[in-house]
Amino acid sequence: MDKTKLQEAVTKAFESKGKRKFAQSVELIVNFRGIDFTKPENRLNLDVALPKGKGGKEPKVALVAEESVVNLAKKANPELVILPGDIASYADKAKLKMLADEYVLLSQPNLMGQIAKSLGQYLGPRGKLPRPITGNVVELINRARCSVRISSRGKYLPVAQAFVGTENMPPQEVIENIEAVYDAIKAKVVESNIKSVYVKMTMGSAVRVF
Repeated sequence: MDKTKLQEAVTKAFESKGKRKFAQSVELIVNFRGIDFTKPENRLNLDVALPKGKGGKEPKVALVAEESVVNLAKKANPELVILPGDIASYADKAKLKMLADEYVLLSQPNLMGQIAKSLGQYLGPRGKLPRPITGNVVELINRARCSVRISSRGKYLPVAQAFVGTENMPPQEVIENIEAVYDAIKAKVVESNIKSVYVKMTMGSAVRVF
């Protein structure tokens, strides 16, 4: 991706943002060609840490784990802790919506089956199933707060969209976040299969990078 064109597109998106009563998000839209997204192995499901963070839009983290892991995670202050015995109680529709809308979920791998059975029917189609805990749980929680998930949309739509910052961030920081997301996508698909890239504010028009 040409850095000059990216700079021009981000600058244009910022210049045309208008005035809103809220801080608009900046989104990256990537269109693909020549990829059969009906095949599971071709679908995008990437977690990317934004090097410059989320500009104050960090999500809350819900930790699904046993007491021993919860104790290790206390330094990172997860906003919600769900113990194994409480998983089924979150099958209530209101609680499921809250989890999907407000939280990034992290879970011990041995609890993933239990989560899928109780909550998977709602969380799965929304791309909100928990990320498995591997390695240092404190580092994973901190990383989750500055990460975005990039998923291809359904089986047939050749497009992916990702949050890359807010209008309150310096444009250069947004550019660095975009480059990180683009590099992650490029590592998954052949670059020639990337048809076009756009940058867009929440309420603005999409600006083409290429």
